[in-house]
Amino acid sequence: MACIGLLEVFIAFLVSIFFHFLIHKKPHQILPRNWPILGMLPGVLVVFHRINDYVAEALEVSNMTFAFKGPWFSGMNMLVTADPANIQHVFSSNFSSYDKGSEFKEIFDFLGEGIFTADSKLWEELRKSALVMLSHQGFQSFSFRTFTSKIKNRLIPVLDHFAEANTVFDLQGVFQRLAFDVTLTLVTGYNSNSLSIEMPENDYAKAMDDAEEVIVYRHAKPMIFWKLQNWIGLGEEKKMKKANAVFNRLCAEYIFSKREEIQRRQDSNEEEAQDEDILSFYMKLDTSKYKLMNPNDDNFLKGIIKSFMLAGRDAIASTLTWFFWLLSKNPEAVTKIRQEINENLPRSGKSLNPEMLNKMVYLHGALCESLRLYAPIPFERKSPIKQDVLPSGHKVDTNWKIVFAVYALGRMRAVWGEDASEFKPERWISENGGLKHEPSFKFFVFNSGPRNCLGKNLSFLQMKTVAIEIIQNYDIRVVEGHKIEQVPSMVLHMKHGLKATVAKRCLVL
Repeated sequence: MACIGLLEVFIAFLVSIFFHFLIHKKPHQILPRNWPILGMLPGVLVVFHRINDYVAEALEVSNMTFAFKGPWFSGMNMLVTADPANIQHVFSSNFSSYDKGSEFKEIFDFLGEGIFTADSKLWEELRKSALVMLSHQGFQSFSFRTFTSKIKNRLIPVLDHFAEANTVFDLQGVFQRLAFDVTLTLVTGYNSNSLSIEMPENDYAKAMDDAEEVIVYRHAKPMIFWKLQNWIGLGEEKKMKKANAVFNRLCAEYIFSKREEIQRRQDSNEEEAQDEDILSFYMKLDTSKYKLMNPNDDNFLKGIIKSFMLAGRDAIASTLTWFFWLLSKNPEAVTKIRQEINENLPRSGKSLNPEMLNKMVYLHGALCESLRLYAPIPFERKSPIKQDVLPSGHKVDTNWKIVFAVYALGRMRAVWGEDASEFKPERWISENGGLKHEPSFKFFVFNSGPRNCLGKNLSFLQMKTVAIEIIQNYDIRVVEGHKIEQVPSMVLHMKHGLKATVAKRCLVL
């Protein structure tokens, strides 16, 4: 009973501090106040519903870097930065002095020992094996065929249905289901039909959404609090426990089925399938080359599935959602993309190929603008292995975490100019009409340095293919008055979806 009384007193104290902050905070004060005991956490909680935009505003007035002081003894001190010089220093020139760290692995524990959470030698092996697989011509062909098939057999029938019914639908949900179905096939070989007119419930996709939201809340709580919540099964952590149960059940099913398939082929002396998925690749891994990875360990294989599912589904679905919303606000960009399609792509119904897609310079620039303004993964983080001084002059040691505000970086006027908040695909086009290159520490969406995204080119091919199919054949209209609001999540989702209507275009051949 005494413990309950102390807890009530502590909660009352927090509430009083919270309301004092609301009443007495100066309107012009952007950076959160550093309170005794509680640090800057109360100020962040007030704006947590719009955390990405708030961080961008704070960085704009603090020379792109500020120190966040967490509650005493909470281990939450962070240096928040969008300074390209700091990014280059940590991710490239001084790469060996920073890693993800043990705390990162605990916060992202739902991913297991995958490439996103690994450090040192294990990360090197995972990176090397992923590069071999993704660069293999067979996998690239399999990927492109899978994607174009899902568009033809899943996306188009669904859009045609909504067009004929003249009904409002969630475009974000459509993109998430398309990306999920494609990614699940590429990762496990399993054909999911979550994108259909019926729009069935998908346990794995729902678990991914829940886990990604919980991750952000973990960043805003002392670790001891969210671990206690997880142990008891309270609050947001209840979602994570349920999500992990779904991951474990479904991943175990995929692994079991794949082992049976491989064994069946061996027993019947069948030729190996040309369309080899990622799970098959890792099950057949040569352990003489990759000594730290165990293809017989189910936990290792589960980490592979979860990591590649995260990478494949969310970046594409998030980018396409924000991209089509931006196009709805900038119809002149739609006109230019259609002109580019007419000038560079065949009208005979011939299938698109990577060479054709590479001619779509304006479309590429428009996608880059969407990525710049609405980065799918709004933040990255690293931990220093030893004391260091960043180019911005800030000292960091092993007790600090460095949070790289990717979303905010795309809006920094010091980096992108006074028009940083504007959607301008032309900023990506050079004077001779080609694509303009921006260094990865400035355009940080695909990471930078040794950890740069291996699937960058594949992602652009997939996004261009979807964009062309829709822009060429349909008119998308966002419902007037539809509220656009971000979900506080490790992935930049729209809280209320993207409600829209679709109409088929009459093409003149």
